[in-house]
Amino acid sequence: MFLSKLREAWICIKAGRVTLRYPFAPHDPEPGFRGKITVDPDLCFGCGGCAHVCPAGVIVVRDADQLTRDLEFHWSRSPYCGRCEEFCPEGAIHMSAQFETATDRHEDMVIHLRVFMGPCQRCGRCFLPPTPLEGRVLPGFRTGDGGRA
Repeated sequence: MFLSKLREAWICIKAGRVTLRYPFAPHDPEPGFRGKITVDPDLCFGCGGCAHVCPAGVIVVRDADQLTRDLEFHWSRSPYCGRCEEFCPEGAIHMSAQFETATDRHEDMVIHLRVFMGPCQRCGRCFLPPTPLEGRVLPGFRTGDGGRA
């Protein structure tokens, strides 16, 4: 019994340091790391595709009026899967390398964005609110009263 524990201790000592000295020494994440969501408001035109593909419902889309749309990114709920970044046709959403996001205020964990629903740079169509015929339940879209559409 004692010899097996001694042998195990010797294996661990021989291996050396296997952990990082973080937080005492800075550490940059590896390339491809998916951290905090960042949104470029100049590139976003309000298509809502990111909210449609988000599996966790992180992105909430509300129509402020006929030509502007409010987007809220509740990234405290984000699984950091990166689907919103992959799906964004304009590349407005990026997963940054920032991973130190601890805060004691909920407001710090929400990104508010108001965008003008302009035409898509690829197809030239505008993204207007759906007509009554298209008023089906869309994942990620919520009504003004906070409930699901």
